[in-house]
Amino acid sequence: MGELKALLLGDAMIHAEGFTKAWQKYLGSYGPVVFSGDWEPSWDALQYRRLEVEKRGPEIEPCDPLVLEHGSEANVLMGLFVPVSSKVMDNMPNLRLVGVSRAGLENVNVAEATKRGILVFNVMGRNAHAVSDFTVGMMLAECRNIARAHHAIKSGDWRKTFVNSDSIPELGGKVIGLVGFGNIGSLVAKKLSGFEVTVLVYDPYANPEYVKAAGGQLASLEELFSSSDFVSIHARLTDANKKMINAHLLGLMKPTAYFINTGRAGLVDQDALAAALQEKRIMGAALDVFTTEPIDPNSPFLILDNVTLTTHLAGTTSDALNNSPFLLAADVARFLGGDKARYIVNPEVLEQAAFKAWLQALKA
Repeated sequence: MGELKALLLGDAMIHAEGFTKAWQKYLGSYGPVVFSGDWEPSWDALQYRRLEVEKRGPEIEPCDPLVLEHGSEANVLMGLFVPVSSKVMDNMPNLRLVGVSRAGLENVNVAEATKRGILVFNVMGRNAHAVSDFTVGMMLAECRNIARAHHAIKSGDWRKTFVNSDSIPELGGKVIGLVGFGNIGSLVAKKLSGFEVTVLVYDPYANPEYVKAAGGQLASLEELFSSSDFVSIHARLTDANKKMINAHLLGLMKPTAYFINTGRAGLVDQDALAAALQEKRIMGAALDVFTTEPIDPNSPFLILDNVTLTTHLAGTTSDALNNSPFLLAADVARFLGGDKARYIVNPEVLEQAAFKAWLQALKA
């Protein structure tokens, strides 16, 4: 009988200890952990490196020294943001399973993994509740001036007048436009249902019946932007949709409308958004994601009084982070046990002769 040999590489956001505990709980019977450690233990460095990888792909990173030192025997690699490039695969000749405890796959060269017969797992929806909670909070914080009032009091100013003082809204009866209706977008709709809002949805991949059952109405991008009182972004970034939210769409928004982005900055033309806010063509925005993180000190958003800014916090609750390695390990165990896995990214690998032979030897 074969065995799994795992290389577990955590980072400053989810330390290796979490992956080790998850391995021991679900996969320990299949084999040992060859090495467990953090490839990037610095929080600040991690934020920069992961954003660069999300923008440019994992091939920009050199093969991590921990892979060079410990990866030759391992046939499993698990982590969160660790870049899994062709160079990593070159130095892990026995690699058969890769797992990342996140929904995004920007740090994995999936095409190369598929070519080499390496099965890739991710964890869809791991932080969906965290991000959807935060999105609703950002809507309220921006339109009700919660953060600005807090800052004013801390600065010694009992402030009562704001950019939107003549039209501060309640959420009840408003139109909410959701761009993207996956795990997060659909939860935003569910959590806003108590406010008795109308939800418009743009998602070319969403099942119309699912959208309807979740309380949404499908709409074109133009209809969504022109009709919504709040537009919230929940689409995944691809090469095809970079800067899809452009000056034209922003120009369709009501002057009383708000723009919320807890998704990806790359989906939005940042210059066009800054101009719309500067010229008060829209009422305000709340942003948790930026093209450069930490935010560029010269960013125009820093001097605007009609935007709420947060430091990419939406998905980082303790619950979401701590649970995700266990969700990943449990799904791999489900697959190895013969049950249907939930998070396989490249199922075509399952039909490759070399992978079938490896899996059969593992189970023999």
